[in-house]
Formats: sequence, structure tokens, C-alpha cells
Amino acid sequence: MAPPAIQHREFLGMPAVFASRKMIDLLDLAGRVARSGASVLIQGESGCGKELVARAIHQLSLRCHKPWVDISCGALPEHLMESELFGYERGAFSGADCAKPGLFELAHGGTLFLDEIGELDARMQVKLLRVLDGASYFRLGGTRKVQVDVRIVAATNAELELAAAEGRFRRDLYHRLSQVTLRVPPLRERIDDISVLAEFFLAGQDPSASFAADALACLNRYHWPGNVRELRNVITRAAIFAGGDPITAGCLALPASGLPAAPQSGPASEPDRLDGIERHTILRVLEQSNGHRQRAADTLGISRRTLSRKLKLYRIDEPAGLSGAHSLESPEHERQAVG
Repeated sequence: MAPPAIQHREFLGMPAVFASRKMIDLLDLAGRVARSGASVLIQGESGCGKELVARAIHQLSLRCHKPWVDISCGALPEHLMESELFGYERGAFSGADCAKPGLFELAHGGTLFLDEIGELDARMQVKLLRVLDGASYFRLGGTRKVQVDVRIVAATNAELELAAAEGRFRRDLYHRLSQVTLRVPPLRERIDDISVLAEFFLAGQDPSASFAADALACLNRYHWPGNVRELRNVITRAAIFAGGDPITAGCLALPASGLPAAPQSGPASEPDRLDGIERHTILRVLEQSNGHRQRAADTLGISRRTLSRKLKLYRIDEPAGLSGAHSLESPEHERQAVG
């Protein structure tokens, strides 16, 4: 069976690049769901692309020419969340110098995306449920009720069903939000997407840049706990430090915690082992930083003390290729590093 073709779509300004069968099937399903009026709950790990699926639902729906409005439910405290969602009248509180429509009003006829819905506090859950059930509401300080027609799409990285069962989230609100539930698979479950996303992100940084074979192999082996967001950050950093040269595995500086464990038996070359990859990465970053320990530690995302410990562990006294560089242990180098 031939591998699925690379697809590139755009939903409300957010590019979607994918090749895996899982994502193709998910976005096809999102298209079918979009044509209904059902509320949709999108579940998945942080950074895996939940907002992309939510935007696809809006773009493929009959409401696509109406407003798209989004908010993170964990970004604001309770009193600000209420005024953001439902608006307020002039004089409703100190600083309310003029009336302001809420996000429900702004999204009238369209879609309101509630990201991280699991972070919504209990009182706001009650108020949100009433509006979702079709009830009109007052702006803060208002005397006139507001009626809106809004489709709700919510997203969470929490197990909302479990939270509802344990009383940490209103069960009735959970059922109201999850008329249809979609799960976005993490990046590690859709390996076919890793290389095409990496190429896309790299082209955005430097259209002339390229990956060496060992870099693509390393990307595919990595666990990606931060999903697509982490991949984008890794490629951005690697493009900067590669300096126009092909990006190798050493340029990626991937944390060892996300790499697979080394095999327990059987022959294996050093670059295929976890310690070999880490040693190669440290040498590469040290070379790029001209032996400057603090800069190298910052690039690797570790403390200088941890870097020093790893240098002793791997018996790295001075990276090869640093012509004219001072010894890493010399006092003169230490003075330069502090500066």
C-alpha cells in the first residue's frame, strides 16, 4: 500500500501539514462533524494540534463566513473570564469607562473556541451551561438580556470524563460539551508527520537549508513529549546553530529523556547508543559556542554544573576542531565564560 500523500491546508491562517493516515482520517471526520450543529470536545496532549482541528471544524462548517473567536479558559482569573465571555456595561466596575460586548456576542452566528476548558472554575461552569442550553444572559451591570447563536468547540489536555466522574468538573456540562468527541493523536503516534513538519518548519526559517540523514532518523526516534510545538522549537533552534550547513543530529540538541533507551544486548555503533548521541550533541554545541561553557549549557537547556559533570563523564577535555581555543579547564577560559 502506497504511503499517503503529503497534504497542506490552511484553516483561518493556521497551516496544516500532514502525511499520516491518522491525521487525514481525523480531518475528514472533522469535516463531517463540521456540517452538523453539534458541540465538539477535542482532546489531546498539549501542543498536538487541537486548535488546528477546531479551526478546521469552523472553516468546513456552514458558519465559515461568520466570526471565529477563541479564548484560553486558563489564561484569566474568574472575574476577568466572566467579563470577557459575557461583556459588561459602563460603570459595572471600577475602570469600566465604556460598555464592552463579550466574546459570546462577538461570535454570534459563528464559532466560539474554548481552549483548556478543564481550567474553567466551578461558578463559570454553571453560567456557561445555562448559555449553552439556550438561556439568555445579562452583561455585567446590564439590565437587558442578550441572546446569542454560537457553536461551541472546546479543547482540553485533561481527562475531562474522569474529572467529571470525580466531581472536579460538572458532569452535565461535560455531556453538553461532548456531543461529539475527537481525539488528536500525539506526534509520536503519527511518525509520518514528523519529517514533513520538520521540512515545513525548516523552510520557514531558511528555504535553502536541509537535513542530513542522521538528523531525520533522530527526529523520528525522539518521543516528542511537547508534540508539534516542541518540534517547531527544535527546528528553529537547529536552523540557527547550523549556520547554513546541513542540519545533523548534533544540531538538534534533543533532551536524552525523550530518546529511546539503548539496546541491552547486541552490537551497536556509538552514534546509535543513547550515550553516543548525547556525547556527539555536547561536542557539536561546544564547537558552535567556541568552547564557551555557559553558552553551550544555555543552548542544551541544562545548567553549567550539569554540563561540567557530563564533560567529565564522557572525558571531553577540549572539543576537536576548536583551533586556538583555550582548554575548558583553564582559568583564562573561565574568565571569558563569566564575561
